[in-house]
Amino acid sequence: MTDDESDPDRAAELPAAVTTDPKLLELLACPITKKPLRYDAEHQELISPEAKLAFPIRDGIPIMLTEEARRLDE
Repeated sequence: MTDDESDPDRAAELPAAVTTDPKLLELLACPITKKPLRYDAEHQELISPEAKLAFPIRDGIPIMLTEEARRLDE
């Protein structure tokens, strides 16, 4: 654990990409296709190419609700 991770005030300042658990991202699957997702660090989204959806990551938490997903054809 780094000093940044042990300090709650500092962790709140870090970008979501740093605070999102990489192991969690590996375990998540698309709720529609059940296939693995691709992590887009620049846009803080998990991409499901087959479903053509991008699921947002907010405050380091993946939001896996289809209602919250952005359609990739937009």
